[in-house]
Amino acid sequence: MTETTHHHRPTLKQKNKSFKSKHATKSSLKEVAKGRTQRTSPKTRASANSAAHLRTNRRNNAKQVQLQKRQSLVSATRIFSGVDGAPRIVAVIPLTEDVSAQDVSSRLAQSIDATLEDDPVTGLRRLRADRFKTSAQFISIPYKQIYAALDACKVADYVVFVLSPNVEVDQWGDTLLRTLQAQGLPEVVTVVASDEPMEAKERTGIMKSLLSFIQYFVPSQSRIYDVHHSSDVLNAVRTICEGKPTDVRWREGRSWILGEKVDWADGLLSVTGVVRGAHLSANRLVHLPNYGDFQIAKIVSAPLPRLSKSGAPAAMDVEPQLLAEPTEEDADSLVSSNDPDDMANEQTWPTEEEMKGAANGHSGDEIPEANVGTTPKRVRKIPKGMSEYQAAWIIDESDEDGEVATGEDGEEGGEVEMEEEEEEMVELQADDTEMETEGRGSVAFQDLDADEEERQLQSWRSRKREEEDDAAFPDEIDTPVDVSARTRFQRFRGLRSFRTSPWDPYENLPRDYARIFQFEDFKRTERAVKRRAEEEAGVEPGTRVTMYLKDVPKEAAQVTSGRPFVVFSLMQHEHKKTVLNFAVQRNTEYEGSVRSKDPLILCLGPRRLRVNPIYSQHLHGGGKGANNVHKFERFLRHGVTDVATIYGPVVYGKQPCTLLRETDDPQAPELVAMGSFMHPDTTRVVTKRLVLTGHPFKIHKKTATIRYMFFNKDDVEYFKPIQLHTKYGRTGHIKESLGTHGYYKAHFDGPISQMDTVCMSLYKRVFPKWSELWKEGGSAPGANGARDGDAMEE
Repeated sequence: MTETTHHHRPTLKQKNKSFKSKHATKSSLKEVAKGRTQRTSPKTRASANSAAHLRTNRRNNAKQVQLQKRQSLVSATRIFSGVDGAPRIVAVIPLTEDVSAQDVSSRLAQSIDATLEDDPVTGLRRLRADRFKTSAQFISIPYKQIYAALDACKVADYVVFVLSPNVEVDQWGDTLLRTLQAQGLPEVVTVVASDEPMEAKERTGIMKSLLSFIQYFVPSQSRIYDVHHSSDVLNAVRTICEGKPTDVRWREGRSWILGEKVDWADGLLSVTGVVRGAHLSANRLVHLPNYGDFQIAKIVSAPLPRLSKSGAPAAMDVEPQLLAEPTEEDADSLVSSNDPDDMANEQTWPTEEEMKGAANGHSGDEIPEANVGTTPKRVRKIPKGMSEYQAAWIIDESDEDGEVATGEDGEEGGEVEMEEEEEEMVELQADDTEMETEGRGSVAFQDLDADEEERQLQSWRSRKREEEDDAAFPDEIDTPVDVSARTRFQRFRGLRSFRTSPWDPYENLPRDYARIFQFEDFKRTERAVKRRAEEEAGVEPGTRVTMYLKDVPKEAAQVTSGRPFVVFSLMQHEHKKTVLNFAVQRNTEYEGSVRSKDPLILCLGPRRLRVNPIYSQHLHGGGKGANNVHKFERFLRHGVTDVATIYGPVVYGKQPCTLLRETDDPQAPELVAMGSFMHPDTTRVVTKRLVLTGHPFKIHKKTATIRYMFFNKDDVEYFKPIQLHTKYGRTGHIKESLGTHGYYKAHFDGPISQMDTVCMSLYKRVFPKWSELWKEGGSAPGANGARDGDAMEE
């Protein structure tokens, strides 16, 4: 009989395609739609000429964009229209020693067959460009005058950098370019000047090299003009006279005047110039670099004398008219800080009952507490010749907790046994170093002698310095041996969580905090101030005026040729002092160390301040965190964005800032860092962290004996509540002190290693020092020592 095999049904079967019809019935379409209705797109046109409509819309849109650009160009250059209009301010800055700004401005004027009108007092040179129906005003800056160059670029519409084909840009020129790049540059024009024209063979390579150099600092530069070629010089003048000046962001909403004539009489300083920027209000304060903020007495018109067709001045002059005067209710005051009254602080005075009860330190009915170390000690008896270590294993009768038999037979038998095995016993007094363990007897701890302790300490510290770099662990310090830790670190506190533990921002504030102002909502105040500035009427930009300032010192009227006299208007409340925070990043070319509270020069908008900033960590995204507590940084390091905190006048907007350090040459400072303004947050807590480290001396699973963190028993008891942590991630607490040399027993959440290091973090809030106005050629750093005592020391 043959076996029959079982065959499974084949899985692959032929399936024919279903019939598809292009003309489906209405019922089938409804079944497929399942109740959904098709919505026509708003962009689609049902008309047949939709393509024509789209083409027409594109043309109209392009035409509107073109008109908007043309209108913006006309509105931006309207104040420059006409020869009698506002002049275009051009700052000519040489970057090398062998070129002259005066020669470059003369060559630019010669290219259009015009003459320059020199002012020997201010050094300004006015150019009437009849060919382009406008005028220009040149500020010729001498070489190696960095602060004059910075002030000129703050008010200029165009900056002309003068390069040399023979001499490279030195360190001073590089610092100036980086500082101007951080400050904000207007439209830039680069020219090459030399005594003799370049050779034809070398000209192309030199021009390419100089263009590559200037593009590193000003990427928008597309070409460089040679002053020895007439076509290049003409194109440079055309760029200046017909182009639209680039807007500098931090100057928006502000007005400024470049002084053409400066006089002083009876405490009033008169400055004549053209109003630029926004409307000039007489109720707002103005800032003079190197001298400070002042009030406006009045603003009168100062039109230029008109010229006749022959070029001679007209016989009839226009009389000046009063344009604006400050009002008593709206004018800003010169009060910049509060005057704190020390007697108005909270004071406590004991009552009569407290004074009577504390006449001798305690009342007569109460028994004073015993002093530490005066309590009686327990005396134990051990067999003669037994060591302290062996005696620790003997369990006293009091520790047996009811395990001894109480029967009559047991008592008699015990007495007989003791009589037979009685040995000579000696007394062993319990020492202060006795350690109580859980479920065991006490183990005596033996202190090392002073010489051995000092030898082990020095060897451990020297090994630590070799293994760990200070840059990797900037917060670790060695506990002093001669001073107690509770005295050295009495201003510090412990935090369970640096990120979430609460910290009251109004406790233990220095005296400087009583002098500053705080905003309830700074963003709302800023919006309201800018809105009122737009609504407030003032002198329109482009108007030539004479502004009179009150209570200005006489030396402020001394104008030096080559240094522009600049007056900047301030917004409301920008004179008041508060806490300013800046996001700064260190200059990559600066090699020196930048420590917190080092004296620096802060260039912020029109101001220059002498500051001692403190640096702290900058959170990702610029947030505050859960408790607004930020770690203090001792040094400003490369490649890291930190927050610099100072006391200074209020600032609106994201204004750029630069930090300079003075050198032996007053006109050659070093650029330390650059950044921008963040916010005036007075509740930002900057905490300095100290990490005390200890060495695991003996380890038993999760318990260890730690040494070299403290050096006396009182310090261990004082810092006992603070949590410990190790570099390998363990956390623990101090259980008890051992001995008198600062040893203690600690318990951790897991076994620790002998190679681990036990750490304790302590925190203290730090504050910056009071800032002052920096004056060119003024006092050296450290002259504001009178203010140093007001700020809390580190």
